[in-house]
Amino acid sequence: MTVTPEIDVDIRANIALPPTDLLIGGEWQPAAAGERFDVIDPVTERVIAQVARGREADVERAVAAARAAVDGGAWSKLSGVERGKLLFKLADLMERDFRPMTLVETLDIGQPLKNPAGAIAALRYYAGWADKIDGRHVSLPDANGRPTHTYVRREPIGVVAAITPWNSPLMTGAWKIAPALAAGCSVVIKPPEDAPLSTLYLGALALEAGFPAGAINIVPGFGLEAGAPLVAARGVDKVTFTGSTAVGRQIGATATAALKAVTLELGGKSPQVVFADADIDRHIPMMARQFYLNSGQVCAAGSRLLVQRSALDRVLEGVAAQLKKVRVGDPFDPRTQIGSLISRKQFERVSDYIEQGRSQAELVTGGNRIGDSGFFVEPTLFTGTNDIVIAQEEIFGPVGLAVPFDTYDEAIRLANDTPYGLASVVYTSDISTAHRAAADIKAGMVRVNGGASVPALQVPFGGMKASGVGRELSYSGIEACTVEKTVSFEL
Repeated sequence: MTVTPEIDVDIRANIALPPTDLLIGGEWQPAAAGERFDVIDPVTERVIAQVARGREADVERAVAAARAAVDGGAWSKLSGVERGKLLFKLADLMERDFRPMTLVETLDIGQPLKNPAGAIAALRYYAGWADKIDGRHVSLPDANGRPTHTYVRREPIGVVAAITPWNSPLMTGAWKIAPALAAGCSVVIKPPEDAPLSTLYLGALALEAGFPAGAINIVPGFGLEAGAPLVAARGVDKVTFTGSTAVGRQIGATATAALKAVTLELGGKSPQVVFADADIDRHIPMMARQFYLNSGQVCAAGSRLLVQRSALDRVLEGVAAQLKKVRVGDPFDPRTQIGSLISRKQFERVSDYIEQGRSQAELVTGGNRIGDSGFFVEPTLFTGTNDIVIAQEEIFGPVGLAVPFDTYDEAIRLANDTPYGLASVVYTSDISTAHRAAADIKAGMVRVNGGASVPALQVPFGGMKASGVGRELSYSGIEACTVEKTVSFEL
């Protein structure tokens, strides 16, 4: 529904913001240079806060505090049971502050329903793992004529640097820090400069929960000024990053050159493969939601709609009808389904891709800016071929491209004809086709005929090819934050 958004100024004026300094060693501190940067409301384009601007000196202090916490500090002396209790306490405090945290993150990123539920669930999930991280005994032959006793310990990797994205900073931040903390690591978080406020709120609650000094440190700032020094810091043992593939490659190169562990959850150009035998009427709403939710600012967005030719017209008509009904507006309006893009930079990027789409493909619906202020864009659908720019490059906006195919082999070829391999969806009523496609599609996640749009905590999440390295969530998250040590005795 393309209407000029009505902005509720009053609700914004009454949102209580968290501390806006750095959290280092259990204390709120200004940046060493005394600098601050503006945080912009993407809906009104007004400054909503000024946050401490961390730089290399601040990163060094934060890493030193995190290092001290795991190298004999109070945090390193806690048992798994005690770490789990702290994570449960933090989750309880977030639940207590559910509404104010929702208001802060919604204000920060311009999207509706940005509440802490996903973060709370992640904290509780990993709190349950904290006292269940164990090693194993290995039965080996006698050595030198004497019996042996050999076991493998699983220990915390050390200091984890977590660099989080602006599209859902609280939830993805929890995905990174919860397994690290459960495993006994300390963390230094560099939140996104476009949306740092909900992470700072999390820091305030962590202090209230009683986390020891240095267990959780937060250094807001810009990528080159704070993120790059954090990746390069000698005291960091592991780097976990969610963001663009281009930045991920830089981070991976720096971290691996120093032999640090890395988890990189990067970009995507995920296919939705629609076979003609699918229950199309049932699935059309999901086909549309796959690329307009969060204004398309989702790494796993199903932005390529690959449709068997005999069903193409029906799918285009149905998806276009869904997109035209989407209400774009103020995220604090309960009728709103999607809000604004995160920033002017992102708005200009998405607008440029839409213009390229107009010249290379056929516009089905959308494609326009909404209103004169704020970064609102209509949900947009094109139809064309898989070799054009908007088919191959991640847009990170509410823009989809429908591409027809004729045969199963052509569908799989198109699905895999991308640098990325993060997620995918297959729609079919044929169980054989479903299993074949799940095996043949090169992606870290394949959903058949729907499923939750947010990855489940109980299963691994991550990509192939240019979509990243390593896995988050499930016990894989614990394994990514620990190392194995072999201990062998000659008895």
